[in-house]
Order: sequence, then C-alpha cells, then structure tokens
Amino acid sequence: MNNPKELSKRQARREQMRRKEQQGRLVGIALITLGALAVAFLIIWPNFKPITGIVTLEPNPRPQADANHMGDPNAPVKLVEYSDYQCPFCERFSTQTEPQLVETYISTGKLYFTYRSAGNWVSDNIRGGKTESEDAAKAAYCAGDQNLYWEMHDMLFENVLGEDVDSFTDRRLAAIAEKTGLDMGQFNECYSGNKFEDQVFQDGKDALLAGVKGTPGFVLSYINASGEEVTQLIEGAQPFAVFSEAIEAALAAAAQ
Repeated sequence: MNNPKELSKRQARREQMRRKEQQGRLVGIALITLGALAVAFLIIWPNFKPITGIVTLEPNPRPQADANHMGDPNAPVKLVEYSDYQCPFCERFSTQTEPQLVETYISTGKLYFTYRSAGNWVSDNIRGGKTESEDAAKAAYCAGDQNLYWEMHDMLFENVLGEDVDSFTDRRLAAIAEKTGLDMGQFNECYSGNKFEDQVFQDGKDALLAGVKGTPGFVLSYINASGEEVTQLIEGAQPFAVFSEAIEAALAAAAQ
C-alpha cells in the first residue's frame, strides 16, 4: 500500500508543476500579446504621429508661370533645370540664383525656364524603397494642375528636413499642399492616383540622356543663325555670373 504521506507529496509536486506550466503559458501569452501590440504600434503610429511643423512663406510669383515653366515660350534662349527637392544644392540655386535669372532674363522675355525632376537622384532608387524625391516631384506636378506649381515648389524646398528622413511622406506632402492653398480633394485624387508618375520617371530618363550626372543640372539651348539647335550643359549650383555669361553668349549667337 502507498504511504499517504508519499501520495500527498506527489500530489503537491504535481500541483506545483501544473501551476508552473500554467504560469509559463500565461507568460507566453503575455509576451505574444505585447509583441503583437508593439508591431501594431509601429504600423499604426506613423499614420497618427504629429507632423513636424510646416513652415509657410510668402508666395514668390513667377512671370508668365505655366505649370513647371515660366517666362515667354518664344524667348530666344531656353534653360531646363533637372533638380531634386531633397538636394541642398538645388535649394541653394532656387533661393539664390534663380531670383536673379528671373529679374534679369526671364521677366524681360530673354529666357524661358523649365523645372524638371531628376527622379530619385538623392535616394538613387526611383520606384524603389526610397521615394521621397519622386513623391515630392509628383506632388509639385499635381499642384501645377491648380496653377500653383511654383508655390508648391518653394514650399517643398522650405520644408525639407534632410535626405530620406521623412521630409516628404504622403501625410507631410498633404500638409504642405494644404498650407500652399491647394484644393485638397483635387490634390489627393491626383497624388494618390499617381497621375504624374510617368512624367517624373521620364524626367529622370531625359536628365541622363542630356548628360546630367547630378543635381542640379541645366541644359541651355537656342537656335543659331543656321536654324540648328545648340545645347550647352551647365552642371551644379553655379553662381549667377556663370549662367549670365552662358545666356549672353547664347543671346548673341541667336541674334546673328
């Protein structure tokens, strides 16, 4: 016969083991639950976290603005900029050199200026995992549908935080668009529908075909006395004097 004391000890051990197993299951469930909550938080939080303050600025009107163009389309000299809204050198050209070109050549009918995106040059990953430059360019083109391209252009440069650091997430681009004064229903339809995705991709291809190796890159062109188109590549955020020299030479050649 079993000793009652031994039975009691075995029962106590079994009960102890049962309690440990139950505690282990509860701890496991708790860890799984916490893990699931953490994953859910990481997925959901970006859609709700506060957007870093959007800086506004006074509009800087461009002469004869038409989408991403400005100036007289019949001007004797044309200049195309291939740029990137995450590029600090592009921002420097936009705020320092471009206004001088506007005053001296664009507003006087001598130069026709076009801004084009160079895709995701900074991210080097167009249509890939990093798309902030591409997305900013699409947002600017969407603003152009509402005749506010240059206003959005300036706001994007004003609100860049750095390269691929969430300057131009979808939510932040929408906030910038709203501060720019866009009709948000129209903007959201354009942006979420990727209306200008092919245009941005084509901009990048054309930049490479033109020999542009980085942003900003510029292609100056004019028609010479023989009726032939002459082009010149200007690389980098050069000072106004460099552009002025090239434009003056082109004006002289076009007038012959």
